[in-house]
Amino acid sequence: VLLCRPFDDGNVGAAARAMLNFGLSDLRLVDPTAHAQSDEAVLRASGAAPILRRCETHETAADAVADLQLVLATTARPRESRIPVYAPREAMALA
Repeated sequence: VLLCRPFDDGNVGAAARAMLNFGLSDLRLVDPTAHAQSDEAVLRASGAAPILRRCETHETAADAVADLQLVLATTARPRESRIPVYAPREAMALA
């Protein structure tokens, strides 16, 4: 999971907790102002502190994904772009 420019420590912790619930462990932060090791992050992680301890910090998204072969993104915001949009099952087929 890659978080770009996270600014709230608690949100980073909550993301780690969600990752733990779904068996994910590779958290990458891009240009964060949030602190993954803060008390608030660890409290919100609720048992997922090991994910926070292992998370990587990168200056750019390109650096964060340089070793990956497939990158999928999600957003709640509608965008006008020419980037392909996949339903979850279609995205899984790509993986």
